[in-house]
Amino acid sequence: MKTIEILLVEDNPGDIQLFKEAFKESNIENKLNIVEDGESALLFLKKEGKFKNIITPNLILLDINLPKKNGYEVLDEIKKNKILKNIPIVILTITNPKEEDLVQYKNDVVCFLKKPDSIDQFIIGVQSIFQFLFLSNKFKDIN
Repeated sequence: MKTIEILLVEDNPGDIQLFKEAFKESNIENKLNIVEDGESALLFLKKEGKFKNIITPNLILLDINLPKKNGYEVLDEIKKNKILKNIPIVILTITNPKEEDLVQYKNDVVCFLKKPDSIDQFIIGVQSIFQFLFLSNKFKDIN
């Protein structure tokens, strides 16, 4: 199996570190790419500027509360792009998502994930995401 390319769009340094540790602890070969705002996420995904030579991610972890463009604005632009719209997206939030967001984006994201408080919970969350994506065949193009 190839390495899973992951894009983490997160501006909180503490959360970034927890995700790095969680992905390091996972038993899945992965490369974690990180950008810290919504505009950089879109440049990364469209392979523009300093991101022109990146590999398109197999998974996007997208924080909602981002500088420059929030997570929902980024999600809306991704879903309009016929190349990017099929990449599995997990929405990261510090609180439970609003009911209207769950309804509006239910077909656009794999899930909403409330950010865990500890490294152990982050590891469990990351492993659960991978397990769900493999079981639901979302990574079918990765051999």
